[in-house]
Amino acid sequence: MPQITPMSKKVIPYKDSELGKKEQVTQMFDTISEDYDGLNRVISFGIDVKWRKRVVKVLQEKKPKSILDIATGTGDLAIAMTKTGAEKIVGLDISPGMLEVGRNKIAHKALQHTIEMVVGDSENLSFDDHSFDAVTVAFGVRNFENLEKGLQEIHRVLKPGGTLVVLETSVPTKFPFKQGYTFYCGHILPVIGKIFSKDRSAYAYLSESASKFPHGEAFNNILGKIGFIGIENMPQTFGVASIYVATK
Repeated sequence: MPQITPMSKKVIPYKDSELGKKEQVTQMFDTISEDYDGLNRVISFGIDVKWRKRVVKVLQEKKPKSILDIATGTGDLAIAMTKTGAEKIVGLDISPGMLEVGRNKIAHKALQHTIEMVVGDSENLSFDDHSFDAVTVAFGVRNFENLEKGLQEIHRVLKPGGTLVVLETSVPTKFPFKQGYTFYCGHILPVIGKIFSKDRSAYAYLSESASKFPHGEAFNNILGKIGFIGIENMPQTFGVASIYVATK
């Protein structure tokens, strides 16, 4: 088992809080849970829906029977994953507030027999080894308090030959997309958060955590260190997000 090391710079939602990152992230998402879906559509111009569809397409080819969706939030990806034909989907999140919104959406779509929403810690999963055919994480790995520990837990609960698919923000490298992304995250995104959200710190944190997260080749290397193989990295929309696919 590789040595666990924390991210070099810990980005937290509330700079003046004495709580750890995990507790702060829980508090933040509980606070913004009712606004989260609408704000996500505004912030990403709706493109996040297309990205999730691409994640579903990756797994449709694998035909998983069981899927664990970590950092499921309000369940958008878990709901989309029903199109893979999976018999059982578990949506796990640290925020009860986000899960409650998700349960209402699942009930409205009559998917409660396929999708189970559970409170849980991504870095201390309560599932047995080799439990799932696939694990997905959409916009969640950057919220892990200890990135490598969370990825090790994912590796543990995946069945041999199982697939991990991560959808996460990344930073464009080419002009002018890099400069535009930096301006948008630094100036526009926090303003949108202040206007529309109950929590002024939340969207500043989401912006900062996206810019500091080890994306692209750096994230590929971490996956390889954990023990994943067949790692692919697919940049999306000029590089503002990436889909990572890896196998146990």
